[in-house]
Amino acid sequence: MIHWHIVCDFDGTITPTDVIDNVLQRFAGPEWETIEQQWLDGHIGSRECLSRQLALIKATPAELLAYFDSVEIDPDFPDFVDHVMGLGASIEVVSDGIEQGIARILSRNYVTLLPIIANRLRQVDQDSWRIDFPYASDACRAASGNCKCKSTPRNKRVLVIGDGKSDMCVASTADFVFAKGSLADYCVAHDIPHARFDTFAEVAALLAQLPQGIAANATSFTAADNQELFHHV
Repeated sequence: MIHWHIVCDFDGTITPTDVIDNVLQRFAGPEWETIEQQWLDGHIGSRECLSRQLALIKATPAELLAYFDSVEIDPDFPDFVDHVMGLGASIEVVSDGIEQGIARILSRNYVTLLPIIANRLRQVDQDSWRIDFPYASDACRAASGNCKCKSTPRNKRVLVIGDGKSDMCVASTADFVFAKGSLADYCVAHDIPHARFDTFAEVAALLAQLPQGIAANATSFTAADNQELFHHV
């Protein structure tokens, strides 16, 4: 695994639910759902979607922190992190979510060494917020708040782990994808090499099936490689 870099989504992948959606359900008016549908329909990018949605939130810092402290993660994720680091792979949490929430949730579950690349929540007044996008790119094909494709080094094979719309662009350029939810359906529809999974308890066995050796964003897996890997699809 030393030649692999793992780009791992957070909301719906490490966590069973979408943290931002839950924040909006608790602390924003119902108009956030109309904005969400515009994004799902492809009329706006996630950067515009999140900017408009997060401006609707009315919550104190203490209320947000209390919610973050209630969020559970996949219980097998910490062991997965230890496993891939032990194998020599590099791994980052790359999310279109909120950096502060991700860091707090992971640290509460004793996952503290992972780089987190995500958007940043900024307080406007006592209970109002905005979201900043330090990892956005005007060249992003998906108009995302966080351009996940920027997290793919050119000297390593790239494994994407994710579940939804924000992972689809980077999945299209990855060497392999571990997918669930709508991302798995997207991989099927676009013939992207992938394996479905439900929990991180399954992922260690899937890692053992990945081809080894040096390659960057490979497009030339052998037939044997693909046959073995697609056995898990």
